Amino acid sequence: MNAASPSAAQEVSPSAHSEPAPMSAARTRRLIIASSIGNALEWFDFVAYGFFAVTISKLFFPTGDDTVSLLVTFATFGLSYLFRPLGAILLGWYGDKVGRKPALLVSLSMTVVGTLICTVIPTYESIGVAAPIGILVARILLALSAGGEFGSATALLTETGSKRRAFMASWQFSSQGAAALMAALAGFLLNLWLTPEQISAWGWRLPFAFGLLIAPVGLYIRRHIDEVPMAKKAQASQADDASWGLQVTRVLVAMGILSVSTAATYLMLLYMPTFAIKQLHLPQSTAFAAAAVTGAILMVGAPFMGLLADRYGRTRIMVVSTVLTLATIYGSFVWVIAQPSVWVMMAIMIWAGILKAVYFGSLGVVLSSIFPPATRVRGMGISYSLGATVFGGFTPFMVTWLVGKTGNPVSPSYYLMGCAAISLVCVSIYHLRLKKYL
Repeated sequence: MNAASPSAAQEVSPSAHSEPAPMSAARTRRLIIASSIGNALEWFDFVAYGFFAVTISKLFFPTGDDTVSLLVTFATFGLSYLFRPLGAILLGWYGDKVGRKPALLVSLSMTVVGTLICTVIPTYESIGVAAPIGILVARILLALSAGGEFGSATALLTETGSKRRAFMASWQFSSQGAAALMAALAGFLLNLWLTPEQISAWGWRLPFAFGLLIAPVGLYIRRHIDEVPMAKKAQASQADDASWGLQVTRVLVAMGILSVSTAATYLMLLYMPTFAIKQLHLPQSTAFAAAAVTGAILMVGAPFMGLLADRYGRTRIMVVSTVLTLATIYGSFVWVIAQPSVWVMMAIMIWAGILKAVYFGSLGVVLSSIFPPATRVRGMGISYSLGATVFGGFTPFMVTWLVGKTGNPVSPSYYLMGCAAISLVCVSIYHLRLKKYL
């Protein structure tokens, strides 16, 4: 049997240029680690912020009303996402013109600064309005960094010359799962070992401090990787004759493909711990444990599904995941609300992790194939940043508002179902050979 089925072979974009010779196994491993560690650090910070949103809302955004404070906390999180497209444009241009490796170094350096601010900044009680402003500045720095990180790292992973391009790109999402797992374990252990007063006083800062310990390792590894041949070719030839309308079409299709994965990530990993605490009145340890399981499934499952996608076809697997999301998400929320227990929450988070892993196995290489090498970092970065802003950054705010407005704790499922429908349409457009015009 061939290594890839005909359907998988057909899913190589006509815009893709000739591939370089494959890298050695050792260089490939270094590249995976270097490309993934920055993404893992950023997601560790994002997930930690979501896990401790209730605590942060009281310390930095006190309003006298817990719901309003939580809304302001999530709004600050979402507002920073408006800067992601700017980071994608600036760092994307740098990655396409100068190189993927230099862009990754700049991105990780900005992540370090943003995480440092979150780690050491005094609370509102100590410095007043400067505290929430400082948190906003930190979130903006992290958003600018994330805007350039995804495009540079994913381009680097898919331009190695490996025939297992979906497998290579899937490590970006595996690193997200690893970050979620580490952040959830940190939250679980802190709630197990510390009192609520200790967590409020200083314990919530520990996950951010831990993230800072990873940064020097990431910077060292990134300085010692080589630029891939395809990236050098893209810098030498910056021609992309596509019209403005075609470029916009590429971005819109990519954003639509991203919508369900982005909304699911932010809903299940960032919002669900808050949902479990505020709506279901479950202990924080339950929410953290369930999120840890989801992260572990994504960490292991995304590369495995990437291998299957390379062998059996990428968009076919993505359609299966999206249809199953549409069919099961509403029932999952009804179930956990009717039976709010640790086992029900765990079962739903496991199912969500499986669906996400299936989709993420193909997502990176599909996005990469939409854009030619000369504009790949910018194209993926802008699509990912806009998609994260529209469908991700404001997800916790939107679903918190929906629950408060409707009084229906099932309403977050409507949001994810809408995003799943958008992704199903865009994946179908891509699969039905309209991608040949991209």
